[in-house]
Amino acid sequence: MNQEAAETARESLELVFRMSNILETGLDRHTLSVLIALCDIGLNPEALATLVKELRRDSATTTTTTTVD
Repeated sequence: MNQEAAETARESLELVFRMSNILETGLDRHTLSVLIALCDIGLNPEALATLVKELRRDSATTTTTTTVD
């Protein structure tokens, strides 16, 4: 990847991260980067969003269950 392309990628990730913060998604830069890469290879963004929601719900349930025990 050339320097210009790398800079464009960093700027794009920063913009997505800012939008993510405005929308209060709670996603970090690394997670957003992985999700963007998955979209770039053709995965359905709506399916990825559903997966993230499911994983968060499962994580919250596990945390709650572990804390209650």
